[in-house]
Amino acid sequence: MMISMDPLSDMLIKIKNAGNAGKNSVTIPCSKLKLAIVNLLLREGYVASVNKRGRKEKKIIDIDILYENKKPKIKGLSRVSKVSRRIYLGTKDIRPVRQKHGDLILSTPLGILTGKDAKRKKVGGEALFKIW
Repeated sequence: MMISMDPLSDMLIKIKNAGNAGKNSVTIPCSKLKLAIVNLLLREGYVASVNKRGRKEKKIIDIDILYENKKPKIKGLSRVSKVSRRIYLGTKDIRPVRQKHGDLILSTPLGILTGKDAKRKKVGGEALFKIW
């Protein structure tokens, strides 16, 4: 088993690939950041449900994939900040994704937010990824 340098990218690709393969759910190792991101994806309507289970070191997150018309809700995503290159955006730099059909996910001092929420709250942060 290969240890990833970027667990966040692994999580996102697992969710996207599970949808493309027609799977009902996907399981990923738990961390505070991953849990905050999947809860945001749940709120924004990209995944059907999120359940955290396990105890101590063996915590995992079960994510149910959301479909509409037998196609996965998540059509695509692209990582903005990478391990080797972090991208930070101020409030003025946050732009709509895919003519407002997608979202930019940011890590801000107020927590994990979408681009719309960050702009509304007048806060910038690290641009994690774009999803549509």
